[in-house]
Amino acid sequence: MPPVAVQLHSLLFKLLLRRRLSSLSAPAPASTAAPFGVSSRPADQRPSPPSNPSFSPASPDGVATKDLHPDPLSSLHLRLFLPNPNHHAAATSPAPHSLRRNSFPQRDPAPGQDHLSRRASASFHAVGVSPAPTPAPSAALRDYGGYLPTASAARSAARRRLPVIVQFHGGAFVTGAADSAANDAFCRRVARLCDAIVVAVGYRLAPESRYPEAFEDGVAVLRWIAKQANLAACGRTMMGKGTGADSFGAAMVEPWLAAHADPSRCVLLGVSCGANIADYVARKAVEAGKLLDPVRVVAQVLMYPFFMGSAPTRSELKLANSYFYDKASCLLAWKLFLPEGEFSLDHPAANPLVPGRGPPLKLMPPTLTVVAELDWMKDRAIAYSEELRKVNVDAPVLEYKDAVHEFATLDVLLKTPQAQACAEDIAIWIKKYISLRGHELSY
Repeated sequence: MPPVAVQLHSLLFKLLLRRRLSSLSAPAPASTAAPFGVSSRPADQRPSPPSNPSFSPASPDGVATKDLHPDPLSSLHLRLFLPNPNHHAAATSPAPHSLRRNSFPQRDPAPGQDHLSRRASASFHAVGVSPAPTPAPSAALRDYGGYLPTASAARSAARRRLPVIVQFHGGAFVTGAADSAANDAFCRRVARLCDAIVVAVGYRLAPESRYPEAFEDGVAVLRWIAKQANLAACGRTMMGKGTGADSFGAAMVEPWLAAHADPSRCVLLGVSCGANIADYVARKAVEAGKLLDPVRVVAQVLMYPFFMGSAPTRSELKLANSYFYDKASCLLAWKLFLPEGEFSLDHPAANPLVPGRGPPLKLMPPTLTVVAELDWMKDRAIAYSEELRKVNVDAPVLEYKDAVHEFATLDVLLKTPQAQACAEDIAIWIKKYISLRGHELSY
């Protein structure tokens, strides 16, 4: 059972969420309607940390951030997280051993070590990564006000490029933001642990933008990353031929991605309802095939996905009034998100196991599913993972004991040992598929 403080915060959270959902259900005056949708609600957020596009002492974790708006026809918003490309992240000593219940035997923890109990279909030890050293700001950085790749950085990037993790935040499709304080801290942690560029997607929210707008925003981000890579490659080719086109597409190319990103190692990471979006984007990437070149989705991580269905599972019956996001509030959120007149718990956006949802499951990328023991949605996520394993997709499940929905990403829980361990476990698994030296990292 969670601590008393978490239980009290859960009660307040559910009260505020129910009030917010009820207010959003009321018809909005036409004069206040946002023609391009909204990707954040200021009233829902604590003060969001501003972007910090430098590796100055203001970013002691060695991660710089930048905000972008790639689509002028919508409110789609991106926040890029770039770990210092001039320094390799160094692994520190392993985090305290955690006890997991699974089908594989494991060693007992050493005396004096802390215990974090979780169940998993496969076990592995978590490791931590120390922050990168902070270099002195260059003249280009001082002039630009942020990190600007130099010619030497571009040459070094040819030898070492960073994988790209596309992250979708949670919030029941109606709240949350890519630049919220909690999501900013979580993405910094992931970028540092995985040594990867994280692209946090601020997709359009309901009810202003109903299904499939948020899902299509995720696909649009993959296409944008592919376009960036192709523009950068074309510009380098034309420069190499001596055409003098050294500024080809300069106004459209994002320098951080052009200098340091490797889109052929792309991972999708979804949190709660963001996991639904990630799974949809993965399916669309499978269907697109080479049309998304050079982007290649090599894996996806679904953190306590927002799955539902008309036939209730055991956890839905037993934990319907669970912490933070109970079943009644989630039903209200789905009614706000799905198109009017199309509400169904077996909608393809809600139920991952409905027939005809997309390409065959055997074509899906490797999928890590993270679930919480006290989350009423966990059984359907586990069932989806089991279906993937039946067709030989690498799809392990990590179930964390005494954990609640969004235990690793909610602001009040982000600094707990369990949240830190979860991020480290995710990083270990992701590195299997983003490593350039093969799958030397196993679990």
